[in-house]
Amino acid sequence: MPGDGKLPSDEKRLGVCGTVPRPLTQYDWKQCSILGAVHLLLCRHKGGFFLTYNEALDFIWSTPSPSNERISILNRLLEELGNPQKGMKYVHVGGTNGKGSTCAMLSSILRCAGYKTGLFTSPHLNTINERFRINGELISDDEFAEITKLVAEACERMTSRGYPRPTIFGLITAVGYIYFKRHKCDIVVLEVGMGGRLDATNVIDSSEVSVIASVGLDHTEYLGSTLRQIAAEKAGIIKRDGHVVCYSQTREVERVIEEECKKQNASLLFADGDKAVIKSTGVHGSVFDFDRYRDLEISMPGLFQVKNAVTALVAAEVLADKSWNIDQACIRQGLKSARWPGRFEIVGENPTVIVDGTHNPQGAAALMESLKALFGDKKIIFITGFLADKDYGGSIELAVPLAKSFYTVAPSSGRAVDAQRLKNEIALHNSTAPIKAYPDIPSALRAAMRDVREDDVICIFGTLYQVSEVHSFFREEFISLRL
Repeated sequence: MPGDGKLPSDEKRLGVCGTVPRPLTQYDWKQCSILGAVHLLLCRHKGGFFLTYNEALDFIWSTPSPSNERISILNRLLEELGNPQKGMKYVHVGGTNGKGSTCAMLSSILRCAGYKTGLFTSPHLNTINERFRINGELISDDEFAEITKLVAEACERMTSRGYPRPTIFGLITAVGYIYFKRHKCDIVVLEVGMGGRLDATNVIDSSEVSVIASVGLDHTEYLGSTLRQIAAEKAGIIKRDGHVVCYSQTREVERVIEEECKKQNASLLFADGDKAVIKSTGVHGSVFDFDRYRDLEISMPGLFQVKNAVTALVAAEVLADKSWNIDQACIRQGLKSARWPGRFEIVGENPTVIVDGTHNPQGAAALMESLKALFGDKKIIFITGFLADKDYGGSIELAVPLAKSFYTVAPSSGRAVDAQRLKNEIALHNSTAPIKAYPDIPSALRAAMRDVREDDVICIFGTLYQVSEVHSFFREEFISLRL
């Protein structure tokens, strides 16, 4: 299910369990009922009910597919847990592209203003802990396991009365609500998983501001096949009498947002990133003017991040108008301090190596625009892998004119496009650049790093599923290659 992050096998590789009884395996889960499996997890340790970190992961990732009534099922779970989502302040952020970066910028601004700020995002790149942050710090393994135990106990009570379990993402979101509530966050920046209207984050009653980032065609099998249908799902996070900030985009999308705001009697501001005057841009960020602000700095490279920064800035000003103590200095420092891995992230220099998790044509267009802005007519070495349910042909079409060469890979997912099939797809787009297929990211990177010159540019893109492998390569293998 999109929005649920990595597959269980990705998590099990982490090996973070201590000297405790082994975690339940997938085989164990298949051999018992949902109720029996939860009971086994909770009761098989002598001395009390508890879960280890790995057992908590097993509990979450082994959730079967639920019925279509996933919001009502999640609400039932939250009632069992005492409705931890209630009584909290939220900034709710949806969209197709840029919502994670926008969340990171808003969280940074709020932290600079002195607020205890929760940040809930998805998916994660390395560990599930990344999804839950307070003032930039990740949830600990022990607290994640402890809170998941509470969720598992509530699920056991539900299933004993005949209710199904929520979705994987619903369980993860419930963990987040408990975590932020118990730590008494002043405000939580809450990123939508997928869509908006039926997303697990949309069980909140109200938000201080609803933010809608760039909307494009993605998850069409779930959200609809047209921009209007997808925009309507994204607009589902708009609350009655609420405040909305929308990234300035196509009129088709903007009209949908306007219509929903009118229905909900919500105020609406468009954050027009095209009005930003970019003074300088490079691999370490950009400097720009916007409205009354001069020489704003962001440390996230890529022209599209300037537009995301404008969206975050306008949302921060809405919060300030609602008596949150956010001044220009907080906005400046927050934007400059914000970081977000996996989005036009520079992971190596000489040669320059960029990794970007974009996985749809809209995101690919923004990536290519940034590459041209930073490197001019220089041809780019692309390492790319995609999931089969994405419009990878549309993304490839945009990359071909910039390509010096392609290295294709199969990401670590059961939904991955085979590397040879991807190579054949690129050839269909009239690419004259050399194309080589490799089984995985490490082997492609080893080959590319042997072939490049120091002034070359390598860009890895196509899915967030390969970002962690890129990080691991440059932490470990790249050092030995350069010796």
